[in-house]
Amino acid sequence: MTKPDRAMIMAAGLGTRMRPLTDDRPKPLVMVAGRTLIDHALDRLVAAGVTLAVVNVHYKAEMVMAHLAGRHDIEIRYSEEKDALLGTGGGVVKALPYFEGKPFFIMNSDTVWVEGIGHALDRMIARWDPESMDALLLLAAMTTALGFEGPGDFNMDGDGRLSRVDEGRLSPFAYPGVQIAHPRLFDNAPAGGFSTNRMWDVAIAKGRLFGVRLDGVWIHVGTPDAVKQAEDFLAEQSLAV
Repeated sequence: MTKPDRAMIMAAGLGTRMRPLTDDRPKPLVMVAGRTLIDHALDRLVAAGVTLAVVNVHYKAEMVMAHLAGRHDIEIRYSEEKDALLGTGGGVVKALPYFEGKPFFIMNSDTVWVEGIGHALDRMIARWDPESMDALLLLAAMTTALGFEGPGDFNMDGDGRLSRVDEGRLSPFAYPGVQIAHPRLFDNAPAGGFSTNRMWDVAIAKGRLFGVRLDGVWIHVGTPDAVKQAEDFLAEQSLAV
């Protein structure tokens, strides 16, 4: 099996919850512990052997492009959403030609985590099975996630197969914004903007949506306060090493 060596980085959002830090820059360029959020994401991908990243851009797109021009350890191409945002699903569909029918990573540009045993992306690559899966999601334990206050996203059975959480119940897992997807996940996708959740539900119905637990700590960096919390936690981890 050929491991995924391409990725899509979702970087087109408006970052409204991150204001005022995003008044003069897009959210992917917000600094956390001396690195921009998007550089944290790219560093993880490069370490996992990814050689091409497609970055979708919209808000202050020229700033993202100018910043990433300084990276020479990975090939970067752009999917511009000039007229309107296409959402997490529509954005990927627009960029699908870059992946030439092969599985690829999809990563949010604002996901930050501290590794546990091994490396999360390497564990995802080892678990990935294109014969039985349309997508493989990284899942973070709600009990250790920092800065996340939602009810969680999925249940996972003993084989790693995912299902939705019944309304009114809590999930033990949150989705931190990293997955491996086969292009067929987006077969028969709607036109225009839409959420990847629609395609996940199709995969769940087929028994083809799976998960891998993050053996580490996910830090949800969604607000200016969360940036400070993330930096404090990362500094503590550095001192503990």
